[in-house]
Amino acid sequence: MGREIESMPAKKILVIDDDVAVCEVIKSSLEDLAGWDVITVHSPLQGLNQAITEQLDALILDVMMPQMDGLTLLHHLKANSHHSLIPVVLLTAKMNLPNLVTLGEFGVVGAIAKPFNALLLPDQITAFLQWT
Repeated sequence: MGREIESMPAKKILVIDDDVAVCEVIKSSLEDLAGWDVITVHSPLQGLNQAITEQLDALILDVMMPQMDGLTLLHHLKANSHHSLIPVVLLTAKMNLPNLVTLGEFGVVGAIAKPFNALLLPDQITAFLQWT
């Protein structure tokens, strides 16, 4: 395993993205550089089921996916009050999202544009989630 940030407690992160290669890059980056436990799924429905069954510290969610877009998945997830507190970081190829203040009502704490820098990803997520 790569270098781990010792001061940062292990976090459990769910990544939902239909692009398998993107999931692999995110998983490697977050596990190797931050020492987090990362679960990846490639379909929105799988992601919704995983988010409901796991105790998560955060969710990284692709906006544009087949079957169900990320914002619709987010609405379904946040309808369940038990899971409404999971903070969400959006991944998107287009940054013309609805107002992030409005999305904040659904737990969205930030958005990262694709393509992203895998070496900077843990720091970006840490900043959005205000983890020290």
